[in-house]
Amino acid sequence: MVNCKKTQSLRVGEWLKITMVVIILLGMGRVILGGKKIDWRGAGKYLLTSIYGSPPLVMEGGDPYIRALMRTISFSESNYPNPYHVIYGGRYVKDLSRHPNLCVEIESGPNRGKCTTASGRYQFLNTTWQEKAAKYHPHPSKFLFWKEYSFEPKYQDLVLYNWLTDKTAWGEDIPQLLREGKIDRVLKILSPVWTSLGYGIEDNSMSKYLPQVYQRFLREELSRQLKSSRRKTVP
Repeated sequence: MVNCKKTQSLRVGEWLKITMVVIILLGMGRVILGGKKIDWRGAGKYLLTSIYGSPPLVMEGGDPYIRALMRTISFSESNYPNPYHVIYGGRYVKDLSRHPNLCVEIESGPNRGKCTTASGRYQFLNTTWQEKAAKYHPHPSKFLFWKEYSFEPKYQDLVLYNWLTDKTAWGEDIPQLLREGKIDRVLKILSPVWTSLGYGIEDNSMSKYLPQVYQRFLREELSRQLKSSRRKTVP
């Protein structure tokens, strides 16, 4: 006699494998179509990680609580295999010497019909990027009276990190709130900027899971910090 439960379980397992392969192939396709030269060694890490979360930051070091928060923002705003190069709608751009500043029509939600310049891992609008980079970018390039702010991955990370850790910018000590376990309060504070974080006008299907997502990323970041400190103490 055929074991129906076992057969059903096998079919479910096969479909899960097929789904994972399709997601990986789609991610590779996006990278290739975006015209970005592929680092196959790094691409595998980013593509596989994106199936179940937000890839690691390019930025080295920093507060693991803020790093986990940054990955949570990215998870909600730009959950793609190569988030630093993505613009609104899922298209990829190659040149990150400056903010792409491409205005793409919004296809759904309360702002449907308008256009947005949201770009990069944290979907910075061009106006937001220029304002925050002027304050938090560590290495602007200068020509006479003009300044340019590289949009390369490490600078996307650093500008956001410096912004989130600036108490005066939010009227709250975000690192301290995170250490107190108040992730819901933090998401509410940030929602006027990133409207998908659960308290804004454009929640998505993942918004309600973000506190749990944050906790998982925090465990990963704390573990990464511990491993890094152990390596430094080894003679």
